[in-house]
Amino acid sequence: MHNSWMVVMVTRSLLPALFAAASRAPFASATLSSRFQRGVATMAAEAFTKHQVVPDVLASNPPAKVVSVKFNSGVEANLGNVLTPTQVKDVPEVKWDAEPGALYTLIKTDPDAPSRKEPTYREWHHWLVVNIPGNDIAKGDTLSEYIGSGPPPNTGLHRYVYLVYKQNGRITDAEHGHLTNTSGDKRGGWKAAKFVEKHGLGSPVFGNLFQAEYDDYVPILYKQLGA
Repeated sequence: MHNSWMVVMVTRSLLPALFAAASRAPFASATLSSRFQRGVATMAAEAFTKHQVVPDVLASNPPAKVVSVKFNSGVEANLGNVLTPTQVKDVPEVKWDAEPGALYTLIKTDPDAPSRKEPTYREWHHWLVVNIPGNDIAKGDTLSEYIGSGPPPNTGLHRYVYLVYKQNGRITDAEHGHLTNTSGDKRGGWKAAKFVEKHGLGSPVFGNLFQAEYDDYVPILYKQLGA
């Protein structure tokens, strides 16, 4: 009983401070959130500049927000971290803070084909989905099915860049057509910037990237693509 009484008294003595903290919480949370968002924007811009995604993929205006890219192998993209083709072979879970009612375009592209030193086929795009309602990629229109990372042997690290654009309206592109994940045809020599200009997408809202080089999964992928 004595212990219980002490707990009650201590709790009552703390109530004014707790209520005061709670009353300040919305403002404090908003301030912290604003600072966090500014920090993330800086990190994203710095990463896209550091890894030369600007200017190799984007002429300017790197995304100010980070898109979450998580793989079922337990790894995720983190603004240029190094992963392996084996770890990223399956379609990832990609999420962003979508606006209600908005449509988005998702691009995954490799500007380092066949190598960063000699990017003859820049860019080799790995995934292209348009008309995504919110961030529900499954309900979007897939123009290019997902293909995992397949850097050739002895070509060093390749950059794999994710870009998310907010659309002004629905997109149709019969010229591009539908590319399957069983062929590499029409994947190389593609330019994200040209697609963006063609459909008036402006600057990317969200982005992320990782790097990868050849491992034992790559020959399996090449066989899938008919190479």
